[in-house]
Amino acid sequence: MTFRKISIAFSLATFGIYALLILSLFYFFRGETLWDTLRSERTLFSIRLSIVAATISTLLSVLIAIPSAFALSRYDFPGKRAVDTILELPMIVSPAALGAMLLIFFNNPVGLWIQDHGTQFVFTFYGIVLAQFLTVCGVTTRLIKAAMDEIPCRYEAVARTLGASPWRAFVTITLPLSKRGIYAALILSWAKALGEFGATITIAGSMAMKTETLPIAIFMRLSSAEIEGSVILILILVSIGLSILYIVRLISSGASYA
Repeated sequence: MTFRKISIAFSLATFGIYALLILSLFYFFRGETLWDTLRSERTLFSIRLSIVAATISTLLSVLIAIPSAFALSRYDFPGKRAVDTILELPMIVSPAALGAMLLIFFNNPVGLWIQDHGTQFVFTFYGIVLAQFLTVCGVTTRLIKAAMDEIPCRYEAVARTLGASPWRAFVTITLPLSKRGIYAALILSWAKALGEFGATITIAGSMAMKTETLPIAIFMRLSSAEIEGSVILILILVSIGLSILYIVRLISSGASYA
């Protein structure tokens, strides 16, 4: 057997593992349960809450990630390595631990002052947005930085020699050339925020019709042995996630910089 066939076999085996997991869901699939679940006000609230919170947290992360990614991609400054390293925190720390860090923060004097004089985050919608934002912001910055790293710096240098300011060169050169990467980062971050569970349930709880996102709804149904209902919610989440990934593939294909 050639190396090509071996590598393809491993690739297909990996695909088979995940495909088997998805197909196994249909063993508990019931059409009547699908209809009842989709008609449930609690389910619709969970889906709506997840979409709204994921959209807000993703937009906030992209707004911060674009200038942050540009600075990390183009400039050298004191503490750059520390900043670049801390972006990996959501990937090396479990979401539950990240949520616990948030909960602990809001129980120290600074956090208590913020909640007393500003916005209440613990067990509220704002806590969901904050948990999702902290989970995806580092990933969003990393993805956008990777897109900007592929753009030759000479394009911006030529614009500067023609009289463009740094801001104008960024807006007219860097942003348009990295738009595919930014779109892909936005969509992937949204999908990750939509499926976020650990940090969200730790800081916002699992209150029905208040802080119960779609992943939390799945967990709550499983904890009460509602397997058929859990399967429907899982299929909804998987369908959204796979559709998003397919869109990202379409956006990312053909992106190249001479």
